[in-house]
Amino acid sequence: MMKGIIPKNKTKGTDFCGVKDYYFIIRSDLGCYMQSSNFNKGLDITIFSLHPACQNGDHYLGHEDGYFYIIKGSSYRRVIDLSTDSGAVVYSLHPNCQGGDHYLSAFGNFYIIFQGKGTYRRTTNMNHDSDAVEYDLHPNCRDGLYYWGLPDHYYFLKPVSEWGVEYYKGTNFNKDKCVDVYSIHPDVINFLPGGLSVTKGPAFGIWENIKTITNDSNTPVKWQKRINKKVGYNKEKMSQITHNWKIATSASIESGALSGLIAKCQFSFSAEYGGSHVSTENESWNEATEVDEQLSFELKPNESLYLWQYKLGLGQEPVLFCRDLMIDDEPNPPAKIPLPPAQT
Repeated sequence: MMKGIIPKNKTKGTDFCGVKDYYFIIRSDLGCYMQSSNFNKGLDITIFSLHPACQNGDHYLGHEDGYFYIIKGSSYRRVIDLSTDSGAVVYSLHPNCQGGDHYLSAFGNFYIIFQGKGTYRRTTNMNHDSDAVEYDLHPNCRDGLYYWGLPDHYYFLKPVSEWGVEYYKGTNFNKDKCVDVYSIHPDVINFLPGGLSVTKGPAFGIWENIKTITNDSNTPVKWQKRINKKVGYNKEKMSQITHNWKIATSASIESGALSGLIAKCQFSFSAEYGGSHVSTENESWNEATEVDEQLSFELKPNESLYLWQYKLGLGQEPVLFCRDLMIDDEPNPPAKIPLPPAQT
């Protein structure tokens, strides 16, 4: 079964958190984060740049005091704003608070989820481990992909099921007071790592035969021609994924480039998460245009040549038309994938 959304432990610098009335999704690999007032309805979606000092954290959480906390190793950084790194202070993380799988804040407390042990720790201060208590995680609360909190609820993202991408809202990890389950809006799913495989379909890569040349005569023929091919990124089609997003004026990216970056990441993911596990860094990510290429061959008598171009897509849609052509005397598509494997 396709997993779809990539869990937090497989994508460093990606996390969910909540501050006051907003939910946030952090994507260090894209250099930005999403803010929304309602994941179920996809409301008030704004994209902000992520300040370099706030990137690649192991965990992100928000607190009712209005601060964001970024955990790296055995310390954490507390900031007012993830896009400006304003008010940054760094504290050490108490040994008892280290090594958690997920961190969140709700009800004025900090919660540290230890999924492997099936427990969670609650403390009022991660530097001193004040008022700490440890509880068992209810079995229904153990399989979250991401956990986050707002002042009076906690949430976690469930693995993709036959009902799609859903999240739980509750008030007690120990007793499974998971009162509500909500679906996540497609505009939000598009920003999640692996999300395009859910909204668009899994990635595919195919060779397309763009021209066949045959010499039907009994004498060799010199053949010279301009071949027209499409090269680049299907920007117009892919702009649908960002079209309900407001890009903050301070953000250093425009929506077309951002949708390209999201697609590029999707292709680099493994097939388990709907990717192709290829690096498209060296391909043209400019808007797809028609390009002429001058080719010349000598064809032997009764010989056919087949010109192939590689393209990548999602679901049914071609997204990226690769630059290189392959010329072959075989009518079957080449077996070789012309892109390097993605670095994992």
